[in-house]
Parts: sequence; structure tokens; C-alpha cells
Amino acid sequence: MKIVGFNFTKISVEKNKESLEDLKINTNIDISEIKEVKADFFKSQEELLSFKFEFKLDYDPDMAKIELKGVIVLALEPKLSKDLLKQWKDKQIPPDFKLNLLNLILRKSTLKCLQLEEEMNLPLHMRLPSLTMKEEQSEKKE
Repeated sequence: MKIVGFNFTKISVEKNKESLEDLKINTNIDISEIKEVKADFFKSQEELLSFKFEFKLDYDPDMAKIELKGVIVLALEPKLSKDLLKQWKDKQIPPDFKLNLLNLILRKSTLKCLQLEEEMNLPLHMRLPSLTMKEEQSEKKE
């Protein structure tokens, strides 16, 4: 599986209030469409599939909302591609493939959301690493 393209088609941020009381941040990722992509410029044994997705962060109770929509294009082995298209007719995706796909979307979308949260002065939806001072373990004896 190779990433051939990744584009956001919609970026929306809405901030309704400043209150942080009882704040809960919910994340949702949804795949809305999978289809084959025909590309003359891409000569390979692999086939191209396009995946439309939606990534949402809801700051409850009704504080803010971030919504990203986009498309990711992947180059896949022909057998895997055919299997995915066949299963998608029933809106199913094999669990192992779905996990990898959602992780790709999560990685790209999280970076964009962190940027938007900073610009809109929203609480970050995930903890960033931070440094702390190391406490001295033992005092020197004189």
C-alpha cells in the first residue's frame, strides 16, 4: 500500500463559546466512498483506489467543532483492490486494512487539527509531550 495522494476538500472550524466546564472532546472518522481511479500517468502493476473520508472533533457541550473532509488515493495490489471494492458494496472494509487506513487519516488530520486548534485558541484534543525537571535522587554527603 502506497500513498499516491492526500487532499483535504473541506476544512471547517466553529467556536461557539469559551467555557471549559465539563469539556469532552469526541473524535469520529468515517469513510464515505471507495472507488477505482483510472490514471494514464501511473504505470504500475498496482491499482489506484480513492477513499473519501470525514474527520470530526466535537467539543461538548457545544463549545466548538472541527470538521475535515478529504480524499486519500492509495496504490494497491490488484487482488486487494478487487476485494476491497467487492466488500465495499456492503459498506464493509477488512479490519486489518481499515485499521491501517484510519491510522493514515488520523495522522494527517491530527496535524491539521492541532494547527487549527492553536489558531482558534481551542484546547488541544490530545496531549503533547512536555519536559520536566529531573529531581536530584540523592544529596551528596560531605
